[in-house]
Amino acid sequence: MKIEGVFPPIPTPFDADGNLLLDKFKSNITLWNKTALSGYVVLGSNGEAPMLTDDERAALWQAAREAIPSDKLFLAGAGVESTRNTIALAKRAAELGADAVMCVTPNYYKAEMKPAALVNHYRVIADASPIPTIIYNMPAATAIDIDANSVIQLAQHPNIVAIKDSSGNVAKFANIIREVRPDFTVIAGSGGYFYPALCIGAKATVAALANVAPRETIAIYHAFCNGRHDEAQRLQLKLVQLNAAVTTRWNIPGLKAALEELNQGFYGGPPRLPLRPLPDEDRAALRKVMQDAGVI
Repeated sequence: MKIEGVFPPIPTPFDADGNLLLDKFKSNITLWNKTALSGYVVLGSNGEAPMLTDDERAALWQAAREAIPSDKLFLAGAGVESTRNTIALAKRAAELGADAVMCVTPNYYKAEMKPAALVNHYRVIADASPIPTIIYNMPAATAIDIDANSVIQLAQHPNIVAIKDSSGNVAKFANIIREVRPDFTVIAGSGGYFYPALCIGAKATVAALANVAPRETIAIYHAFCNGRHDEAQRLQLKLVQLNAAVTTRWNIPGLKAALEELNQGFYGGPPRLPLRPLPDEDRAALRKVMQDAGVI
């Protein structure tokens, strides 16, 4: 499996009562399909995956498969705390047409999530999953940061094809890339360091930024691939504040508000409780960041 380019982890649309809006979900994908995005992550962190039931996950995966064309990859977020339950979700995602599953590190029993436990967890998943497995490292949310040596071990498994690493540790990325097989992909877990990650051998990004600035994020990738490093750097720097706005500064409420501020027909809507919509005063500040980045 070739994982290259730009993948947004797409938000999950809800109405004011917290019900899924599958029609809005599919219409958002239809709009993104007009760009050169390489595919989508369905039910990553920005999809509010921890807020959903297994049946809701399945409904979203089915809707995604109906909306995502065959020339774009469909990566399904299927990681939960239990290895057994993750395998069950991976099998269900495969049945519904996902191309690969992305599994976040288990983290509730943090003291027990030592390297040996994590390596065993992912190997057991990969042995059982009908489709390729992607490791998902998200220490900001999990307080678990899988180490480079564990990733290097896991990369030897033929059904483990990539890691999405949101640690931002580019030196760690380099250590992994230096040691793993050529077709194992390191995916930058944020648009904020996409260009630096590309420079040391990453091949892709899964970036919240790409939901609201898909063409601009893709432009970084194309400039890099064509040797236009000054342009790639300029584009990266222009998007740094917008990336922060839809991640660390305002997170999912900010991302959903930003989709609406684009005025391109995207549905943002509210997050699911206990998350709350972005306050009006923050929305005005978000609009200014988007204007400065040139996306509105």
